[in-house]
Amino acid sequence: MTRTGDAVTILPQPDFTATFPGPFPASPHGERTERRLLGWLEEYPLLPSARARSVLVNITSHGVSRTFPTADADDLVLFAELLLWLTAFDDVHGESNAANDLVALVDRTAELTLVLAGGSPPPLTNPFPAALYDLLARFRARTGPAAYLRLAASLRDTLMALVWEAHHVAEPERVALATYLEMRPHTVFVRTIIAAAEIVLDYELTDAQRALAPVRHLETAVANLAGWINDLASYEREAARGPAQPLSLPTLLRARHGGNLEEAFARAGGMCENEAAVARQGITSLACDPPSALAAHARALEDIARSFVWHTSHARYQGPERGAAHTSR
Repeated sequence: MTRTGDAVTILPQPDFTATFPGPFPASPHGERTERRLLGWLEEYPLLPSARARSVLVNITSHGVSRTFPTADADDLVLFAELLLWLTAFDDVHGESNAANDLVALVDRTAELTLVLAGGSPPPLTNPFPAALYDLLARFRARTGPAAYLRLAASLRDTLMALVWEAHHVAEPERVALATYLEMRPHTVFVRTIIAAAEIVLDYELTDAQRALAPVRHLETAVANLAGWINDLASYEREAARGPAQPLSLPTLLRARHGGNLEEAFARAGGMCENEAAVARQGITSLACDPPSALAAHARALEDIARSFVWHTSHARYQGPERGAAHTSR
């Protein structure tokens, strides 16, 4: 909800009861993952405070248990560490922090690009590059060269998108809606999550399968849905940080179509519901294929979409006074 003077407006939210109804399956390894993440942050101190570590570890461990509920314990931990690393980097170096010192973000990103290019191990005193080096080595050992290169490419795209976002976050009115829609899946990390799915769940599409229109359309629908859901869930917390309007879908819909915030939320919610219907249709079509990589991919994308729906109920998204972490990814 949002408040204007003494009036309170309940902002409309999308309804996924027909397309992604809960409750969602969860991995039995969630608590183990949470303990392992806390230990990993002792080795790589990515976050500045115990409170920030606790909140981010909690949402990450419970979130990944819904993202890949059938993954084995060690693969789930590896993926959780990657997602934690991405979110911590954005919390510490991205968004509003980066808007105040964009050069620092560019320098941090250059350090990480060297790691992605296969450079020498960075010192442990530089925790983000050191942790990324560790993660990449373990993913490389876990999978084949093609899947590893897809994951590394998605990480490069995400880092580039975070720099783009930081450049525009203070002046969202300068961003074209079409550009934002293309960039948002990267800044919400869903393209990296999709790339990781084949590694974590131990299947691999052929090049021919990857090029199929139904596969590409389903991936795009899930990627769009992830970013738009996040925009609606995090809008009020982002707006409370001010002073600019958030760089998000409701802001850009108002710039494009006019109207008030409630109307923008209604329009964005309709977009979410339509995209959820497209995703559900694609999942149903591919999942009915006999046991195959296509069916496995459809089920993975279904769980990824479910996890983004689930995330909006976590305290991290429940308004400025309840959200305890810096950003709202």
